[in-house]
Amino acid sequence: MRTSARAIILDEDDHVLLCRFVPPHPAVPGGAPAVWAAPGGGIEPGEDGLAALRRELREETGLVTAGDPPHVWHQVTDTIVNDYFLVRTTRFEPRGEFTDDQLATDELLESFRWWHLAEITNHAGPDLFSPRDLATPLTALLRCGIPSAPLVLGL
Repeated sequence: MRTSARAIILDEDDHVLLCRFVPPHPAVPGGAPAVWAAPGGGIEPGEDGLAALRRELREETGLVTAGDPPHVWHQVTDTIVNDYFLVRTTRFEPRGEFTDDQLATDELLESFRWWHLAEITNHAGPDLFSPRDLATPLTALLRCGIPSAPLVLGL
């Protein structure tokens, strides 16, 4: 099991930043061309979830976070445990510490995109989301705010 910390990064207009992973990334099931997922990644030995989140966001997107973002979702699949934290920020152009070649090699990250909830809800393309029903917990987060305990997500 791989344990990861991920960020639900929302801009001032409630657009969420997602990154596109391609096979053979573990989040991409066989037959799918790609998966759009929240930025973040694996927790390294000796690291806690928030330290991993800060490192991953800096490396992948260039975003430096202050404070402890709230833990909003928890997801367990056959191979991955994802803990999601809410990060509010003004919109920025993601540009991390790695070169494009390093990012392409590391975890097969292809691109970033800011998505509006309606675009996720109405998406009919072949790419998947992680979690698959991302629109449901994202709708709850936007409408109801931070949950009192992390919402448990399915696949």
